[in-house]
Parts: sequence; C-alpha cells; structure tokens
Amino acid sequence: MAVTNNVTQFIFTGLFQDREAQIVSFVVFLPVYMATMLGNGLIILTVNTSKSLSSPMYFFLSHLSLVEICYSSTTVPKFISGLLVENKTISFDGCMTQIFFFHFFGVAEILLLTVMAYDRYVAICKPLHYMTLMSRPVCHVLVFSSWLGGVFHSVVQLLVTVQLPFCGPHVIDHYFCDLHPLFKLACTDTFVAGIIVFASGGLIGVILFVFLISSYVVILVHLRNQSAEGRRKALSTCASHITVVILFFGPAIFLYLRPSSTFSEDKHVAVFYTMITPMLNPIIYTLRNAEVKIAVKMLWRKKVSLGGE
Repeated sequence: MAVTNNVTQFIFTGLFQDREAQIVSFVVFLPVYMATMLGNGLIILTVNTSKSLSSPMYFFLSHLSLVEICYSSTTVPKFISGLLVENKTISFDGCMTQIFFFHFFGVAEILLLTVMAYDRYVAICKPLHYMTLMSRPVCHVLVFSSWLGGVFHSVVQLLVTVQLPFCGPHVIDHYFCDLHPLFKLACTDTFVAGIIVFASGGLIGVILFVFLISSYVVILVHLRNQSAEGRRKALSTCASHITVVILFFGPAIFLYLRPSSTFSEDKHVAVFYTMITPMLNPIIYTLRNAEVKIAVKMLWRKKVSLGGE
C-alpha cells in the first residue's frame, strides 16, 4: 500500500515558547556549542600531534571526540538558529536526514564507549597480552565496527520512519526530529514501529550499559591485587570513562526504553545528551588525565613559541 504523505515540512515547538526564555537559551547554549567544538577539537588535535598519546586508549578518545562534534552538530546549530526566529521549521527530507545522522552518531558513540571499556579491561586484567589484543589493526577494526554499527542502526530507524504516513498535524513537540514525538504525528498506529525502536534502541542500550558496568566491576575487583600507584592511575582513567557513560546512557535509556508515548519532559532530558554531555566529555577526560593535560600544555607552549617567532 502506498504511503500517504501530505506533509512537506514540520514545525518545532522548541524548548520554550516564552520569547525571553528563548533569548536566554540562545545566550546559554551558543557558548555551550562553541565549547563543545573547541574542547573536542582540541583533544583530536592533541592526540594526533602528541607522540606521548599514541596508545589505543587515546586513539579511541580522539574518535570519541570526533563523534561528539558530529553528534552535537546534527541538532544543536538548527536548534540555536531557531531561537532567533518565530517559526522553527524543517523540511520533511531535512527531518529524515536529521534522524539518520542523530542515531548514526549516537550509536557510534555508544559502541565507542563500549570499545573503550574493553580496552581498559584488557590493559588492566590482561596486561601481558595487551599489545597483541589491542594492536593498531585491531583498533582500526574496532573503530570501523563502531561506525558501521551506527550506520546499520540508523538505516533501520530511517526505514521504519519513512514507511509511516503523515497526512495532517505537522507540529513536533521538540527542538529536533526525534522518533517518539514524530510518531505521534503519523496517520496510523505506530505500535509496531515503537516496538522496533524499543528493541533496536533502548533494549540494546541497556544491554551495552550492563556490559559496561559489569566490565568495570571486574576491573575494580582485579585492581585489588595491584600496587597503590597502579591502582590510583587505573581508577583515575576508569572514573572518567564511567562518568561519561552514566551522563550519556542515563537520559538515553530513559527516553528510549519505553513505548512510543512521549512526556513533556523528554525534550528537556534530551538537552543533557545532545548539548551538555558532548561539552563535558573533553573536560572530564582532560581534568582527570595527567598525560592529556601535559600534552595540551606542550601543544599550547609550541603554539605560543611559534606565534612569537
């Protein structure tokens, strides 16, 4: 049966309807987005120019920062620019594109966080086999698999969405095209579509979250047999990773581990993993990692010395 689609564009309600609140949001979130770009860009530059950050952990960290830049750029610029206009619109094709890349980069980040947890597990629990298990070719395969997993997940989400008929309401109660609020506008029952989203999004997220937490429980148990200095260094690195995992997974699981009903709080919860977490990640990893801080200082000194010549 042909899909009936009379909708050519959607209108976002945004985070707030009050004009003053929108102006305040613009003043707040523009610097947040700029900090996200600057912080993650700095990590990518530092890792790729510093010889002391050549280990797999930093290789994965640079890719995580790249994903954060792309992930945040999928929704935030459109949201920020929409704060300055009265009608916040997006074309149907633009909405589908946003859905694809939002889920692509989101799942790629989830898989990269899982890969980083595996890297820490091997480094701490199997140190004698670390160089073999985490060789550079293996690291490239793991990163490629993370990106590929994101593509596969997004294709599934997009195929589910484009099959839905949209023939009437076109106001999305959100600040970007997300699946649950979009499903509410479909001119058909979206129960099956909601189940698919639940299975491919929320359920997989919970499984990976449990895997991540379990891996760190194993790591913490294993650390009891290490020296105090080795334990301190490992705990510092693991604490940064666990913090990022909780900040990202917590809101995402809340939104996707349920049927396709929506709550008015959803778009406010989404702010955490679309804007706040991508900004905090470079801060968390830099402040808690001495090697990264030293490499950033050396990069800055090199820049200053070149600028003074």
